[in-house]
Amino acid sequence: MTKAMVMAMAVCVGLAANAAAQDAKAKGEKVYADAKCSLCHSIGDKGNKKGPLDGVGSKYSADELRQWVVDAKGMTAKTKATRKPDMKNYTLPKDDVDALVAYMQTLKK
Repeated sequence: MTKAMVMAMAVCVGLAANAAAQDAKAKGEKVYADAKCSLCHSIGDKGNKKGPLDGVGSKYSADELRQWVVDAKGMTAKTKATRKPDMKNYTLPKDDVDALVAYMQTLKK
């Protein structure tokens, strides 16, 4: 293989990965809206200011974000979070949780 072909393949793979990430982010935004997360959380100027998520992608790993969604009570205890009311555990399909986590990972300061 020539160097040009290898570079072209690398660019194509990179573009495909970026497109997949954008799709996951868009789906995550929809899950966030459909699950009415903004009743308790805010992103930017939208939602409940008592639970800001701005910068959450810099603060927590993907696994920690996933745990906040599926085991909020466990994460509350683990992180000694003091915000009330406690976040409830959600039973979302795995694909929705994955998309929501992908979206939250984009929320960096």
